[in-house]
Amino acid sequence: MSKRNLVLAAIGILLAGFVAWKVFAGPDLPEGFAAGNGRLEANEVYIAAKYPGRIREVLVNEGDIVERGQVVARLDVEELEARLRQAEAQVREAEDSQRIAFAEVAARRAQVGSRSAEVSARGAEANFAKLQHNRSKTLVPSGAVSQQEAETDNARMLSTRATVAGTRAQMAAAQNDLVGAQAQAIRAQSTIVAARAEADRIRAQIRDSVLVAPIRARVENRLAEVGEVVAAGGRVFSLVDLRDVYMYVFLPEQVTGKIANGSEARIVLDAAPQYPIRATVSFISPTAQFTPKAVETEEERHNLTFRVKLQIPRERLAQYEQLVRVGAPAMGYVRFDNGAQWPANLQPPANIPKNLFAPAGRESGR
Repeated sequence: MSKRNLVLAAIGILLAGFVAWKVFAGPDLPEGFAAGNGRLEANEVYIAAKYPGRIREVLVNEGDIVERGQVVARLDVEELEARLRQAEAQVREAEDSQRIAFAEVAARRAQVGSRSAEVSARGAEANFAKLQHNRSKTLVPSGAVSQQEAETDNARMLSTRATVAGTRAQMAAAQNDLVGAQAQAIRAQSTIVAARAEADRIRAQIRDSVLVAPIRARVENRLAEVGEVVAAGGRVFSLVDLRDVYMYVFLPEQVTGKIANGSEARIVLDAAPQYPIRATVSFISPTAQFTPKAVETEEERHNLTFRVKLQIPRERLAQYEQLVRVGAPAMGYVRFDNGAQWPANLQPPANIPKNLFAPAGRESGR
């Protein structure tokens, strides 16, 4: 190879190295800023079946955005509906038993009232017979009443007393019957309450067989399909909470000592570098770690770093919703000098295209 070719090759290598350094080194930052790379993260929420069952419908796909309360899937409830009809039939049967018991209570009360009136009447007859007997007994010595009449009055008095005793026994039996009828009515009421509770429980289970989104989120994964049987607690979807999106960066100790919670930051996704996202520092790890973690020699202590969380404010997430992709690589920038001005390339734009990541022929956010 000629000397000229060697010089050209060396120049080429230097140019390639310079270009690679410019690409991987990232943008130059003025004083008062620090940068680190990371990946976009968000809280993951699972939609799971409360009760075991077979999936009848799946209404959303991966990548769809769902609203809070939106129905996303349904489980088969044919068996539950049959059990509900059975429980409702038991309620009606118990209500019929209660009506019969109430009628029996009313009849027994009437019987007790009738026996009570009869006891009063027979008691009055017994009192009159006693008075008549006493009168006749006092008149026998004077001859005004014969001995036979006095004995007849005595027999009448004893007879009325026996009648009163018999009537009182009948009234006691009627009262016992009334107590039994009232107990039957109470049992019928308890049966109604239990049957209604069972029906309500089945209705609640039927309602819980309709799976709804607990929050506004993006469907990350479909974990079950139509026809599959899921156990209690079986996961059907995983969602990305679009209200809580953040990124972790690792910054050296010389920088983190100057950063406070609430410090202004930017997140720049590799896929959309022209759309910096305004964020804030929401957490700074109190524990340092070495890079690499296994090296703890004195020479490597300059690599001591702290984990810093960059949080995207909720009120801005709606604007940047289409940029949110969990795991997307990004650069994080933190301002630790409040007097420093953000570079122009890190100023968020006024408008974000709604269909930045939407595939052709598909609605935004779907």
